[in-house]
Amino acid sequence: MSTAESPIRIVTAVILDPQQRVLVVRKHGSDTFIQPGGKREPGEDALQTLGRELHEELGVQIDSSKAVALGSFEDAAVNEPGRRVQGESFLVSINGNPQVQAEIAELAWIPLQPPHGVKLAPLSALHVLPAARAALAASGNAH
Repeated sequence: MSTAESPIRIVTAVILDPQQRVLVVRKHGSDTFIQPGGKREPGEDALQTLGRELHEELGVQIDSSKAVALGSFEDAAVNEPGRRVQGESFLVSINGNPQVQAEIAELAWIPLQPPHGVKLAPLSALHVLPAARAALAASGNAH
């Protein structure tokens, strides 16, 4: 399998506010919102990656003890045409107030249920957010 065919592997976070809205971010040069997160560094596990990425991108810390695995999903990558992205996703709690930092141009709190009101990456819209809704419904936290 060549590099062009292998998916971009990332770890993504679903972060909810008290109103059950979900945090999404838009990188500089993109018009599409995605889940916060990023690519693993060598030797990191998924939650270490999320902790590092969320600190770099948003200035927050995650509470790893409360993270809920939502699954691993694959779809078209929005920022690299012709590539696929494979995201391992977690529902996480954070400490701190998210701020735009690093490569992030904008953040938005959107409804967990469609319509989301922003242009959302296929990975988020078709896989991650439905998995988050299902997990919340199963745990009795859905509104």
